[in-house]
Amino acid sequence: MPKTIIVSNRLPVKITEQDGEYELSPSEGGLATGLGSIYKQNNNLWVGWPGLEITDENDRKKVTRELQELSLVPVFLSQEEINQYYEGFSNSVLWPVFHYYASTYANYEQSNWDYYQRVNRIFMEVVLKVAEPGDTIWVHDYQLLLLPALIRKAQPEISIGFFLHIPFPSYEMFRLIPWRAQLLEGVLGSDLIGFHTYDDVRHFINAATRILPVNSSANIITADDRTIVAEAFPIGIDDKKYSSLPDEPEVQKNIKLIQANFGNTKLILSIDRLDYSKGIIQRLNAFEYLLTHYPEIKGKMTFYMIVVPSRDTVPQYAHLRQEIDKLVGNINSLHRTVEWTPIQYFYRSFPIEMLSALYSSAAVCLVSPMRDGMNLVSKEYVASRVYNDGVLILSEMAGASKELIDALIVNPNNTEEVAKTIVKAAYMPLQEQRTRMTQMRQIVSKFNISHWVKIFMDKLEEVKQLQRSMQTRYVSEGTEQSIVNRYIKTRNRIIFLDYDGTLVNFNSNIDDASPDGDLNELLKSLCEDSSNHVVLISGRKHENLEKWFDDYDIDLVAEHGAWFKKQGTRWHKLPGLSAQWKQEIAPILETYVDRTPGSFIEEKSYSLVWHYRKAQKGLGELRAGELMNNLKYIATDKGLQLLPGDKVVEIKNIEINKGKAALTMVDNENYDFIMALGDDYTDEDIFKSLPDSAITIKIGNNVSAAKFYLRTPAEARRLLKNLTEHPSLAHADK
Repeated sequence: MPKTIIVSNRLPVKITEQDGEYELSPSEGGLATGLGSIYKQNNNLWVGWPGLEITDENDRKKVTRELQELSLVPVFLSQEEINQYYEGFSNSVLWPVFHYYASTYANYEQSNWDYYQRVNRIFMEVVLKVAEPGDTIWVHDYQLLLLPALIRKAQPEISIGFFLHIPFPSYEMFRLIPWRAQLLEGVLGSDLIGFHTYDDVRHFINAATRILPVNSSANIITADDRTIVAEAFPIGIDDKKYSSLPDEPEVQKNIKLIQANFGNTKLILSIDRLDYSKGIIQRLNAFEYLLTHYPEIKGKMTFYMIVVPSRDTVPQYAHLRQEIDKLVGNINSLHRTVEWTPIQYFYRSFPIEMLSALYSSAAVCLVSPMRDGMNLVSKEYVASRVYNDGVLILSEMAGASKELIDALIVNPNNTEEVAKTIVKAAYMPLQEQRTRMTQMRQIVSKFNISHWVKIFMDKLEEVKQLQRSMQTRYVSEGTEQSIVNRYIKTRNRIIFLDYDGTLVNFNSNIDDASPDGDLNELLKSLCEDSSNHVVLISGRKHENLEKWFDDYDIDLVAEHGAWFKKQGTRWHKLPGLSAQWKQEIAPILETYVDRTPGSFIEEKSYSLVWHYRKAQKGLGELRAGELMNNLKYIATDKGLQLLPGDKVVEIKNIEINKGKAALTMVDNENYDFIMALGDDYTDEDIFKSLPDSAITIKIGNNVSAAKFYLRTPAEARRLLKNLTEHPSLAHADK
């Protein structure tokens, strides 16, 4: 039976060693809770590092047996590997860069990168020992960015999902990493790539398309002939757990203790792991500003700040802790009274029963990270507010701000704004509190951790189905043979061929795309078969097509159907066309040429084309979108059509249509074999207009009305060459 294998840096258990004995206890992390619904079912597994170095082989076997009883598979690592792969590369390169602290904290050591690759390969080896065909593998987080591609190479057909639990940075930030291409290639081994927010999806696709030779359409990436989907899946929490905890006796006891200690003083709650991305210093500065500029609140509110120890042996983190300690001490010494201390500061972790009591007691929860993938503290606070009161202040830099829009959203860099928002939150009318909290609790309840797991796994299966449908449409060896068999048996054929992107690759210089010797021979062979009526139907100028193909027995259709020429005759143009509109459109295009280095205008008889193939990647696409938006109303008014193509925007008379031109030719004859090959938006008109019996082939595997697709012009040529190498019945009869 196919199984699901979860892979993460750490297993969802804590292992402690005492006197040579190892003890396992369950982890209380949100991921462990959410994915428990998967790995504890059937024969599913969770692969990860057990959390400590185990060197003795007998101890490893013993721990492995104990973990196997829990459906867990250990990846044993040495302390050196942990130091360099985890502390070194993962947390000294990826963490700071992905959180926009590259210039301050990133350290690009080659040895750390070497270990990162090494440990990802170790994970791969463990996964492959338990993975079988038909299994689904779900890889988690930044420590294992290379793993999907490593698994894909070993098992090309296996289903792989990947989820990044931290933000994905902008291209300008990500490109700082020396090994950026390898990291992207690693992630693109997945079928589905998940992020917390749409911003992360956008940044990832932008980085991938600018660094690697891959293409994208919306959130679909095409790489190495594979279709990969990147999508946002905001992670949730176990909302029922947090909403039921306040009824527990231990929690009730803690709530009464808090009330006894603080009375009517409003608690402003803050809970974070020690990290520079959490904005703890900035939060303290905002509270100090509050005390200085709003002295009337002294004694009426207390900042209850918990900082959970993390990596404090690392110099930067040790320094951060010292800064926090010093700042808290300064604020308390300056503003405290005999009865009241402004900040209650704890540098330790708290049991969940105490956290629940704090969530239930705090009038305000202040969550203001400088950058955070999601931030589950905000959702835990909301889920705990069973009476629909309390106020959440949330940083706009946290992924949760995209969902919990009824929170008070702040910029954590704006000290004054944060201070004023604390005052607003503390004195918010109860009715407004309830209105806001009710909305947020509904969101947290609906989009909980189980929902997150389900929609990700459902989408992964949907992507695999999409890939399978693409495989069935691809002109495989069997499909090609079927086309050849139809070709052989027919006597009256018409073959429509686009040029750029179909028979030849796109060229940055539009005048340098003349047919090469092999293409000339191929077209000559096609035309020599008297059963073939070959039509070259292109967006090119008619002068170009005549220069290149006038010596062949080929009918030419230029400028998408504006001009047509049968072999041995003169050019004819579509009647009733006007080019007067160019006088108004051309100046608009000129402004885009002036604003976009590398772009230029091509003028045809009845169309204008703005090319941006030579423009800076990203800028050209941006300008093309602007141009399309600016021209859409003018185009409608003047009876023009806007055609977005491959690095071009073309404006032409709406009467000009490749499909109409093709249909006119087909209707005039009783063809028993109709085939059309094309690569872009304009060729869709042909695919849609031809009869159902026609063989329509898109070059490139984007969404298309064509029945089949080939990947490249080289594959298109191969198919046509195969046709020419098989004699037709017409020839056989002679």
